[in-house]
Parts: sequence; C-alpha cells; structure tokens
Amino acid sequence: MFHHKKHLFFDLDHTLWDFDKNSALTFDKIFKDHHIEVNLQDFLDVYAPINLQYWKLYREEKIDKASLRFGRLDDAFTALSYPVAKELIDTLSEDYITYLSTFNHLIEGTLEILDHLNSNYHLHIITNGFKEVQHGKLKKSGINSYFNTVTNSEMVGVKKPNRKMFDYALSEAQANVTDSLMIGDNLEADVLGALNMGMDAVCFNYHKVEVPKDIPAINRLVELKQYL
Repeated sequence: MFHHKKHLFFDLDHTLWDFDKNSALTFDKIFKDHHIEVNLQDFLDVYAPINLQYWKLYREEKIDKASLRFGRLDDAFTALSYPVAKELIDTLSEDYITYLSTFNHLIEGTLEILDHLNSNYHLHIITNGFKEVQHGKLKKSGINSYFNTVTNSEMVGVKKPNRKMFDYALSEAQANVTDSLMIGDNLEADVLGALNMGMDAVCFNYHKVEVPKDIPAINRLVELKQYL
C-alpha cells in the first residue's frame, strides 16, 4: 500500500517508547524516595487520563510546560484526597523528568520493526515531547541510531497537529509529502495532523480508540509490515 514511500516519521511516546510502563516505574521510584504513601495503581488510574488532558491543552497552546508538569500531579493527588504541599509537587515534578528516561522499556515489536524497515527507508522522529527528555529516551533505549532526524516541538515553537511541525520535519529530512508516511498513536496530533497537510498516515491504535474506516490502523507495530 505504501511501498513507494522513502521517509517514515514515527511518533515516540506510546508508539515506540513504552511511556506507560516507564512512567509507572518512575513514579514508583520517586514516591518511595519521598515517602508518598499512595497506592501506585490507584494513582496511575487517576493520573493517566488527567495527563492526557493536560497534554491536549499543551498541544493547543492553552497552558505552558510548567503548568503541565505541576497541574497533572496536583490534580491527581487532589482526586485521591491525598494532600501534598506545593513545594513537594514541584520536587516530584522535577524528579519525574530526571528519572523518566532512566527506564527504557520499548513498545513490543519496536526493535523488530525498526530493523525490518531500516535498510529500505529513511527513519525519523517527530514528537511533541520536551527536547531534553526525548533525546535521553532515544539514546538510553538504544534506538537513537535508527533515526536520521529528530524533530521536537520545542525546536519548532509549535506542536503537532500544527502544520509547521510537519513542514519543519520534512525540511530537516529533505523529504516531501508524497514520499513520506507518519506513524503515531494520537489520532488528533499524529494522524489527522499529517493527513490535513497531505501526508499519508497510519494510526498505531495503542489507546484502543475508534479509528475512522478510511484511516489505516494497526494494533501491533509488526503489522506495519503489511503496509511497507
């Protein structure tokens, strides 16, 4: 279906890098370090949807990075009726960013699919994540060498699905819309963002959402082989 493509653009979190698993391990560590006595799974159940909502606000330029980092924790503890002082939330927020990229589980099939595609395509990353964190994730998880270019939103000054993100990434990769394909988990930011500027896209349906029938979707990364 996409055999003519030359450039493949991957999202990072929830697509290649197992954000949920690594995030849980990070919270487990920093909660123990700071004697936060909440049940980890109870916290994660509350935190996960709050975090996604904050990232949506961040993508839409409605909040800044500091508000995202503080607010998602503050809201989660409030929802659990577990009072935490502002200063400690600030510390937890900083520690979370510090330790997040020390855990580096990848989504199942990541290395297999990157190895499979590496010899026939130019591979790239396009991510809304923070520059200092994303670089660490790529390097420490051992997948940095697969990618010719890495574009993150802090370099561009906007975030996916903003067209400028894709234009910038294409320019960095010396690629054009017709020979490029976007692969990502977020229907709004990755898939519709690419489609709206004329780039083909595949949804890695990590979040098990309903994907429009005219959009190619996969549930496992190795299923990309049927398209490429």
